[in-house]
Amino acid sequence: MTEILSVRNLSKTYPAQGKTLSVLNDINFEIQQGSTVSIVGPSGSGKTTLLGLCAGLDRASSGSVVLNGIKLDELNEDERARVRNQHVGFIFQNFQLLPTLTALENVMVPLELRGERNVKASALTLLEKVGLAARGHHYPSQLSGGEQQRVSLARAFSNSPKILFADEPTGNLDTETGQKVEKLLFELNRDAGTTLILVTHDLELASKTNRIIRLKGGAILNDSL
Repeated sequence: MTEILSVRNLSKTYPAQGKTLSVLNDINFEIQQGSTVSIVGPSGSGKTTLLGLCAGLDRASSGSVVLNGIKLDELNEDERARVRNQHVGFIFQNFQLLPTLTALENVMVPLELRGERNVKASALTLLEKVGLAARGHHYPSQLSGGEQQRVSLARAFSNSPKILFADEPTGNLDTETGQKVEKLLFELNRDAGTTLILVTHDLELASKTNRIIRLKGGAILNDSL
């Protein structure tokens, strides 16, 4: 299998009240294309920070991240943004939809940024896949939490990402709605052959991935390959 993500000696520190706060310390792992991986651990263990570094949303203090053969630590912010647009999809706990755009327009944004053709038709097809074709003209405020997360799923897959990062994708949803979104996430991921990396407190959700990386105190406690 092809390696899609390589993390080497990754550390992240922040200045805090005249001291240095270490959030991640010497993290090492590789992830293969098409695999599904959960990152779990208690609050404050560094899960979301690690996800952000892997996706190029932030820079590490030391170490390296190689995503789809691209060394993120050698890129500036604009270059990392281009990498994300070309190779990465995101799903967030709080959906992160643009409130002034309709569901359809939210899905169209990444396609437009890539300069794709037939943007509207492609976005409608994605909304159909998540069962929301009839809700495309609604704004986020007119949608339920589950519907908003399904729109964010459609948006995440709109640029045919090589790798999808999901940060507590069902964290703001009730159990029944969360299970529906979870099922849809794995179905879309499998159909697209995308690599899925998700941060979650839900151990039942984590157990459905084929690998679990456990963090504690900014370090890897266990990696169940």
